[in-house]
Parts: sequence; structure tokens; C-alpha cells
Amino acid sequence: MNTFDFSGKVALITGGSRGIGRATALLFAQSGAKVVIGDVDPAGDETIKAIKGDGGEAIFVKTDVTNDGDVKNLIATAVEIYGGLHFAFNNAGIGPPMGTLAETDESTFDRILAVDLKGVFLCMKHEIAHMLQSGSGAIVNNASIAGLVAEPGISAYIAAKHGVIGLSKAAAVEYASTGIRINALAPGLVNTAMTKAWFDDPNMSAHFIANTPLGRVSQPAEIAGMVLFLCSDLASFAVGQTFVIDGGYTTH
Repeated sequence: MNTFDFSGKVALITGGSRGIGRATALLFAQSGAKVVIGDVDPAGDETIKAIKGDGGEAIFVKTDVTNDGDVKNLIATAVEIYGGLHFAFNNAGIGPPMGTLAETDESTFDRILAVDLKGVFLCMKHEIAHMLQSGSGAIVNNASIAGLVAEPGISAYIAAKHGVIGLSKAAAVEYASTGIRINALAPGLVNTAMTKAWFDDPNMSAHFIANTPLGRVSQPAEIAGMVLFLCSDLASFAVGQTFVIDGGYTTH
């Protein structure tokens, strides 16, 4: 049973075409929010169809989060069509090819930081600008347990996700007094299209499962619930924190 009520509110989700973003968009819509999805992936239209098919309201705006103009247009469109912006889940991201730091191309490093870190910066920049006008808002940035600990073979991704956590903390202390709450998420291994390569590697998937006390990986819907909680009044005193959802992976 869904206990959240976001009727009359507007929620923006980047990377809402698939995985965690899609699950969060669906849950927001089921909770009464009007949903705006920004993504480069045209599969965002399928998420919109699913929401509308269930009686919800949603729009898809093709958005490259590394492009300032695209991000500015995304927020402006949300405000123009739905009259405001109350919540934002900055979730868009890409995973890295496996390889040690010395094997990582400069272009790969730049691309991962552009999407996974700069994209969060640009989204917050424009989201906060609007929320300052309205006097309130809640932002959740999707980092990863890779923002807290390290695993071999994904150094650029780890650098970007550590950056997301630091950026979330910095913005949180800057804007808490204005009524804008900002927090980060640190999911463990989640069963999504982005992590398929990791699941396809029997050694890696076995490692995660063996070192997760729950003995399994998570599904996108298990992450979505925490996003809605952090955007709700139930989390009114949560500011600048990173909420780990990893089945216990980082606890030992």
C-alpha cells in the first residue's frame, strides 16, 4: 500500500526512461504527483505512456544533462506546463567500461564525469534557482556506494560518485535555510540495464551477493521508495545526508 500523497505536486526525474528513474517516476505518479522526465533515451516515452495508462499526468522532455541549455529548458518546461517544481531526483548517469585507472582513456574519464557529476551540478543549479523563487523544495541526487567505497576497475565512476556526494553536501548547507532540502542516495548493486555487464560477469555478481547480508541484489522499486520518503514531510529534518541502500554490503 502506498502511503505517500503528493497530489498537486510536481516531480522531476532525470534518467527516467529505465531502471531506478523509471521506477521512481511510476511511484511518484501513483502517489499523485505530476511527473516530468528528462532523458536522452527516447524510451522515456514508454514511461510516460505507462503513467498515463494508469491515470497519471506526465511529460517527457528529451534532455542531455551535460548541456546547460537542455537542462534549463527541462526545468522551464516543467514550470510552464505544470506551474511549479517541488521535487527533483537527479538520477541520470552512465556506467563505465571495466578497466584499471592506467587503462582508462581520458575521453572515457571526461564523459563519465560530464554525465554523472557535471549533470548533477547543472540540474541542481537550475532546480535551485526555481525553488528559491517558490521558497521550498526537495532534491535527491543519485550517487552510489561507489561514492563511499572503492571497487577495482571503475576509477572514473568512483571519482564521479564521490563528487556527487560532496556536491550534495555543499549545496545542502548553502540552501537549507531557504527551505530547500538536499540529500543523496547510495544504492548498492541494482538490477538495471546499466548494470547488466556486471550481472553478466559471474565473478562480480557472485562477489556482490556473497558480501551482501541480504544475499541478493536490489530491484529499482526498492530504491524508489527512499526517494519519495526523502521528498516527503516525513523527512523534514533530513539535510545533507547520504542514505545507503545496499542490503548491508558496506556495513562490514
